Amino acid sequence: MIEGSIFQLEFPAPNVAVLSLNDPNKGANILSRSALDALEAHLDEIEQRAGIAGLILRSTKPGNFIAGADIREFAAQIDAPAEQVAALCRRGQQLFGRLSKAPFVTVAAIQGVCVGGGAELAIWCDRRIMADTPDTNFGFPEVKLGLLPGWGGTARAPRIVGLSNAVELITGGEPIDAQTAYAMGLASDVVRMPQAGGGRRKAAASSGSAGDAARRDSSAASDPLLDAAIRLVRTEQQTREYLEDRCRWHGPIDVSETELGFLGATASAYIQGQTKGHYPAPLAALEAMLAGASVDVDAAMAIETEAFTPLFGSPVSRALINVFFLRDGNKKPAGVSAAPRDVRRVSVVGAGVMGQGIAAANIKRGIPVALGDVTAEAVARGVQGLLHEASYSRHANGPDAAKALELAALVNGTLTDAELAAADLVIEAVYENADAKKSLYRRLEPQLPEHAVLCSNTSTIPIRDLAAGLARPEQFCGLHFFNPVRRMPLVEVIRGPATSDATIATAAAYARRIGKSPVVVNDGPGFLVNRVLLPYMNEALLLLEEGASIKQVDRAATAFGMPMGPITLYDTVGLDVALHAGEVMRGAFPGRVAPSSILPAMVSAGRLGEKVGRGFFDHSGKKPGRGQESAEAAQIVAAHRRGERKFSPEELTDRLLLPMLLEATRLLEDRVAASVRDVDLALILGIGFPPFRGGLFYWADTIGASAIVGKLKTYESLGERFAPTTLLKEIQQRRGKFYG
Repeated sequence: MIEGSIFQLEFPAPNVAVLSLNDPNKGANILSRSALDALEAHLDEIEQRAGIAGLILRSTKPGNFIAGADIREFAAQIDAPAEQVAALCRRGQQLFGRLSKAPFVTVAAIQGVCVGGGAELAIWCDRRIMADTPDTNFGFPEVKLGLLPGWGGTARAPRIVGLSNAVELITGGEPIDAQTAYAMGLASDVVRMPQAGGGRRKAAASSGSAGDAARRDSSAASDPLLDAAIRLVRTEQQTREYLEDRCRWHGPIDVSETELGFLGATASAYIQGQTKGHYPAPLAALEAMLAGASVDVDAAMAIETEAFTPLFGSPVSRALINVFFLRDGNKKPAGVSAAPRDVRRVSVVGAGVMGQGIAAANIKRGIPVALGDVTAEAVARGVQGLLHEASYSRHANGPDAAKALELAALVNGTLTDAELAAADLVIEAVYENADAKKSLYRRLEPQLPEHAVLCSNTSTIPIRDLAAGLARPEQFCGLHFFNPVRRMPLVEVIRGPATSDATIATAAAYARRIGKSPVVVNDGPGFLVNRVLLPYMNEALLLLEEGASIKQVDRAATAFGMPMGPITLYDTVGLDVALHAGEVMRGAFPGRVAPSSILPAMVSAGRLGEKVGRGFFDHSGKKPGRGQESAEAAQIVAAHRRGERKFSPEELTDRLLLPMLLEATRLLEDRVAASVRDVDLALILGIGFPPFRGGLFYWADTIGASAIVGKLKTYESLGERFAPTTLLKEIQQRRGKFYG
């Protein structure tokens, strides 16, 4: 073994070298500079050995093959000159390229996550064999960092899976499972693996003697994937087919100019529609693959290097790398010293849309859940809804009946408090009424086990108020999910005045276990996301009153990068819900909330949004956010206008975003959130704040505190809501940054 290497070289079969990767100091294997040096040294050693028939690369870290390059090392070089960036590309291309020129067959045996640089390492091997496990996936997520694969991915992948498949993989950035990889020719075989308890996953259908042998012998193998890889080496040793592929994959791709032009036009149009021009990396990757198709692989790598270099260190890439670190930091335990309690059983009280979504998130991850409500009909609808959601199959484009039947064993629909109380964690998801919630707690809390945590999914009611009267307020907290639960990754974990560290640690760990990203906040009106969002939405209505059109306001927001405009968002969340939330904020901060008369008028007219088909737009069963302009809504808006004037796009953006930023600074001053990073992550995950901006505070740093204060001076006549805050002025005075 090379000294200090995280690779282990073994020879488990005659003439077969196995290079196993497992970094004991990290939760995932990543390709750092030292890892690349070790790989190079091992390749030197293996190539010097006589008679080697094949090299197998694998990981012995559970659930992880290679999770990409070391992003921290990338970030440390973010200001590197262009030639140094190009050299970084060429180093990886040349090192990985050795796998396609070695004097023996090379096989990547993939189990677990294989993405980014790990996917490029695998794609340079002659063959790939993948484990048929739920945690095994393959992908090129570089575009999500504002980059493209720079170690040969754009040159090599199109030659193996076809140009169209490669374009989808690389410009989309989404991973694929083993079955999909096999279907597109990326994987030579898919191998069934032992399940916990001795069960077996159903084997994937494949052809070829190696695949058949792997499946015949896997039941007796201690490591079916490794044994299958060894057999694949033996097969290639006999057939020599890998040498034919090496020759074919080195040259230009067999595609006509007509096909190339059609693919370029359709893919470019699709990418533009998806990115709205805010993300340059997918188009750059497309252009690199199109240009590299008609030349040999070495020339294609030169094209890749040329495309990669200007993306590295670009404003969008810097912002997206910041988002990566925000997400990565969120994987760690909440900032409390206490250890989380074990959560084995969960109860959800309230079988409406939110309760169904929360319950579904549990059973999808194997956690038994009891779902309760006040009537048998409500419980039955809730159970049906959660099974429908939890068993959804993307391949079937609907619920999978077999999966629903399997998951049904994890669900207990009940009307009995005693059954609901038999849980380690209980989530109350009833309608937003403090008296109703507290009445439920009075019934349920005395029956809970001593260790149980009680949580409320409230979006507006202070945790302090809800905890009043509880016997164990230290074991009570807010656990605020966002709608729709299946798509929204954020969960606000809300600490009340008496909430213990152990309760917060338990709630945050539980949220991660069901696939969510928890952000811990202190109690306060609107908590984090709603408190920062409501000034933005309220300002949109005030702009309408001053003469801006609905289209102008929404367009200013989407041009900035928001997923939808604030007026469309009103229809999505419900105008009555927004009115109630606004009243909570106005009661808490009367000096800086200028209420609009438009929203109460819309609610009085019964125009409550998409849920009733009528809001600021008319909805007729079309996709969310695709409503038509409404003459009635236009009349209501016109009746409440206080003037008519034109707005520049910059003014509209300022008016929408600056109140949001100022409220976020107040939120930090009030210690509701612990850091600018928590705020930025919560807004990205909770309201879709544009990732290419890096986060609200990250975006503010790109403008600068002095420039922001200057903008606010323009709007000082609008009152307190545009007044610079203490935190903003402090940063301006010391010429610092929020991310300092």
